[in-house]
Amino acid sequence: MTQGTAPLSRLRKLRNAGALCVALAALFWASVSVWYHAAETGMAQARARGVADLRLASDRLVGALAQYREDAVLAADHPYVRALVAGTGDLGAAELARILQRFADLAGAEHLVLLRPDGGVLAAPEDFPARLPMTEDLERASHGALGRTHGVEGDGLHRIFAFAAPVFVTQPEGGRRVAGIIRLTLDAETVEATGRGDPLPVWFTDTQGVVFTANRAGLVFRRKAGAALPDPKVYPAHTPFVTVAPRRKVIAGQEIICAPDCALPVSLDLPVIGLTGHSEVPVAPILKEARVQMFVAALAMLAIGTLIATLWARRQALAERLAMEAALNVELEEAVARRTRELRESHEALLHAQAELVQAGKLSALGQMSAGISHELNQPLMAIGTYAENAAIFLERGKPERTQDNLRRIGEMSGRMGRIIRNLRAFARPETEPASPVDMVRVVATALEISGSRLSKLELRWSPPDHPVWVMGGETRLAQVVVNLLSNAADACGQADPPVIVLQLEERAEEVCLRVLDNGAGIADTERMFDPFYSTKEVGTNEGMGLGLSISYRIVQSFGGSLTGANRPEGGAVFTLVLARAKERAKEGKMS
Repeated sequence: MTQGTAPLSRLRKLRNAGALCVALAALFWASVSVWYHAAETGMAQARARGVADLRLASDRLVGALAQYREDAVLAADHPYVRALVAGTGDLGAAELARILQRFADLAGAEHLVLLRPDGGVLAAPEDFPARLPMTEDLERASHGALGRTHGVEGDGLHRIFAFAAPVFVTQPEGGRRVAGIIRLTLDAETVEATGRGDPLPVWFTDTQGVVFTANRAGLVFRRKAGAALPDPKVYPAHTPFVTVAPRRKVIAGQEIICAPDCALPVSLDLPVIGLTGHSEVPVAPILKEARVQMFVAALAMLAIGTLIATLWARRQALAERLAMEAALNVELEEAVARRTRELRESHEALLHAQAELVQAGKLSALGQMSAGISHELNQPLMAIGTYAENAAIFLERGKPERTQDNLRRIGEMSGRMGRIIRNLRAFARPETEPASPVDMVRVVATALEISGSRLSKLELRWSPPDHPVWVMGGETRLAQVVVNLLSNAADACGQADPPVIVLQLEERAEEVCLRVLDNGAGIADTERMFDPFYSTKEVGTNEGMGLGLSISYRIVQSFGGSLTGANRPEGGAVFTLVLARAKERAKEGKMS
């Protein structure tokens, strides 16, 4: 080696050593990145699974407690309970206590008692205390709201949930007052037993940081070290708390609990029951998989590094391939934009088709009523002809009074035909205006006039109020809904003897309720009655396409109301239409 080449050789070795160091550093960084990404992705997926499992367990607990809450509300509205607190019933407190306890046993609760608003006992088992302290649930119930609470009783191990519902009585001067409280208590183990077999531990803490209920017995009464002491009103001094201080550390951007095993904590607020759900998802398998991916990636990058020199000659082909991929990406973006535009156009077409479907439903109803409408118009036409001939004869005979009477009758027949045609034209016209104050009595009258021929052979029981009843909606669309309900009722009770349809209009403080009842065969499938194209009528008949109830359901929803259907115990069906009351027009009606 010459003196001139020696420095160059050393420089080359230094450059190669530097390149090797850079490559090793890049390899280390890439391996760590792979581990970090794998761990982060795995823990994100584990968190999602943990949240889903926790949400399922939470929904199970909330649903169970909601059932007991409804039992308390139902008991508070029982006639025996209201009669006892009002002092008008013949049933004694002891007998009512036995009835309430039997109801509690059937519901799976511990106690169901009747209290005074101040906590004194009105009806309860013999061994029950004479007075209860005014806890949070009783305070709320005494003010007319539904109350709930939880706590520990007896030996400090008996955990209970409690619901309190107010019992209202009507005062002679009007209005209502809270005259009693129904309180339902249940053992916490009743609602947590269903989750004992879950593989994932789940526990629920209250606002004081104490684990009140869990699917593992060893988790109950755990609390964090250093936290404030729980309220003695909820947890007596002899409650066996277990203080824990879990060690935590951050791995891949996630805070992990490392005692005794590594686990990812998840939580979910449950304001409905005043608790917070918690769970821990094991992450040891995830970290192990991340390490495996890191080693595999390192080996793969080492193999790739040995091929870099040979692949350098192919960089041009790689550049061409990248250019091709860029072109494909541009084409893909254009395809996505085109598909987005097509979806937007399809959505607009769907909205238009929906509007046309509503109109088609009205026209279908008009088609079904065409024969009856022809009959309704034919009678006045024949009467007009007869009255006109008689008027001419009376005029020739010099009887102007009889002539005037016949002309007056012709005018009445013309007015009747005009009303029928005007209602049909309004019913058939598409309505696009937003919801506004509408007189529900007038809507029902219009629907009855349109459906007059279909209802002529039925017994219709309808006593309209003598004043307007204002609701928020659209007059034409509401008339379509009422016509559909009347048509379905007429079809349902066509074979009854005698066929009867009953209309009931009920005014409430914030809403108006219209019920359509019939004595037909009832609803075959209440779960599918509002599905489009669902019909129990024979195929091939001209009784409609099964769109009436589906269209009516969506029309009522667009006004912010509700439409429900159910079978009556005595036979037949009842459809209930509930709409928000138009307060301003209602006030004007009262002032006038």
